Amino acid sequence: MSKIALGLGAAALVLAGIASAASFTIDPNHTFPHFAVNHLGFSTLHGRFNKSSGKLTMDTAAKAGSLEFTVDIASIDTGHAKRDDHLRGPDFFNATEFPTMTFKSSAVNFSGDKVTRVSGSLTILGVTRSVTWEVQRMGCGANPFSKKETCGFDAKATINRSEFGMKYGIPVLGDEIALYIGLEAIKD
Repeated sequence: MSKIALGLGAAALVLAGIASAASFTIDPNHTFPHFAVNHLGFSTLHGRFNKSSGKLTMDTAAKAGSLEFTVDIASIDTGHAKRDDHLRGPDFFNATEFPTMTFKSSAVNFSGDKVTRVSGSLTILGVTRSVTWEVQRMGCGANPFSKKETCGFDAKATINRSEFGMKYGIPVLGDEIALYIGLEAIKD
C-alpha cells in the first residue's frame, strides 16, 4: 500500500509541476501595442498598432516565463490616414519590405509572483536590438466573463529609432520612442 501511495504522490508532484507552467495565446482584441514620440518639439504624437499576435508562458512557482509577440506594421493608426501611409512607407517602417515588428524574450524577472521586467530582442526593419520592458502592472486569474484563465500586464520600453535604421526627420522628429503594450493572453 505504501508503494502505491508513494507512486501516487510522485505522480501528483509531476502533475503539479506541469500545472504550474502555463501557455497563453495573446488575445488580439484585448492587446494594445502603442507608442509616443516627440513631434517637431511642439507635442507628443501617439499611435497604435491594431493587429498583434503572440504567446506568453508563465511558471510563477519556478519564477520563469517567456513572451513572443508580433505586430502587423500595416495596422499602424495615428488617427490621420496620410500620416499613417507615410509611416508605412520607406521613410519609416517600410511595411512592404518589413511587414512585422517582433519581440522575443530572453529573460523574465519576477518579484514574488509578479513579473517586473521582460528583456529580449526587438526586431524592426530587419534590425534586432536588446530591449527591456518595465512591467508596470500584472495580473493573472479567471476572467469574470469568460471564466478562462487569463494573464495580462502593462509594460513600457524606450528605444531610439535611429538604432533600427529609421532616421527620417531626426532631430526635428523625435529619435526616442516610448513603446507601450497592454497585453492580455488566454490560457491554451
